[in-house]
Amino acid sequence: VKMIVMQRLIKVDGKVRSDMFYPAGFMDVVSIEKTKENFRLLYNTKGRFVLHKVAKEEAGYKLCRVKRVIRGPKGVPYAVTHDGRTVRYPDPDIKAHDSIRLDLETGKIMDHVKFETGNMVMISGGNNIGRVGVITHEEKHPGSFEMVHIKDSMGHTFNTRLENVFVIGQANKPWISLPKGLGVKLSIIEDRAQRMK
Repeated sequence: VKMIVMQRLIKVDGKVRSDMFYPAGFMDVVSIEKTKENFRLLYNTKGRFVLHKVAKEEAGYKLCRVKRVIRGPKGVPYAVTHDGRTVRYPDPDIKAHDSIRLDLETGKIMDHVKFETGNMVMISGGNNIGRVGVITHEEKHPGSFEMVHIKDSMGHTFNTRLENVFVIGQANKPWISLPKGLGVKLSIIEDRAQRMK
């Protein structure tokens, strides 16, 4: 691994990384130019990281969840994302919990999608990690955890905390390709039947 990394063959989010312990996280794009392969790190419904192969066009951007939008020195507004980036002068429409499509080459915002009912989300934490569905409604609990109700493509409904929800597309069109299984959690029996094939 060290030999490969030190030859500067591995890129994470479009930047060469030569530290073999460099931490890559959810939504990061790992590129290996020599083999012309690009992968996006996503979760499967078992809660494990999956290296999902993506096309070159899709490897040029990543989705980032906006944690908060605040003003910096001289009143410059900037958005802080889930992966620790700060993006200056975001669209005034962008608020916390929304997702932005970030161009990895320039670090600029290409597009954004609001956190609202009817949009497609992926769960990035908690018991339902890796599941994909559409927001049906939100529950506000002042002073406690806000809950979000989600329905997946098979019609199963589940709910999770607001901070575990990552918007990945408008209506039911995801902006990224999804890993095998499309984020639908199978029951133990269905899972077994699938494996027996």
